[in-house]
Amino acid sequence: MPKTPHITAPIEFEPEFVQGLTQIFQENIVFNTVLGLKIHSITPERVVAHIAMKRDLIGHYSYNRIHGGVISAGLDAMGGLAVMAAIGARHMDEAPMQRLHRFAKLGTIDLRVDYLRPGISERFELRAEVIRLGSRVASTRMEFLGADGKLLSTGCGSYIVS
Repeated sequence: MPKTPHITAPIEFEPEFVQGLTQIFQENIVFNTVLGLKIHSITPERVVAHIAMKRDLIGHYSYNRIHGGVISAGLDAMGGLAVMAAIGARHMDEAPMQRLHRFAKLGTIDLRVDYLRPGISERFELRAEVIRLGSRVASTRMEFLGADGKLLSTGCGSYIVS
């Protein structure tokens, strides 16, 4: 008799987990508020957020270009958020609020950013996904896009998770 492949249903986060993670990211991490990072979606596989261009983020006054530090900080924050989502997905057997307490030791170990094009846009989209979630270290890949969907910068990061 042929074996049937084991199919697992995709993991969906509870609304209270998403709300709690959004509060941590957008309110408790005050620097994300300064950047104007707003979460669009959180899934175990990918996180997406946006930054609206504002005067405080200008890095080159002649071109109204976003500062490179905003790009790198935004990508770093998104890498951390992707790791939080992956950790949350790994521990779905726990209550949502219990999972939200697992992020206390999360920190950036290494970050690399490649600036591909000038960051000129009225709005930016940031995406991140976890490549590998180990017991101590997580590896991520991130993207920074303009409003037209053009890739402006990429990043990869390593994060301590324990």
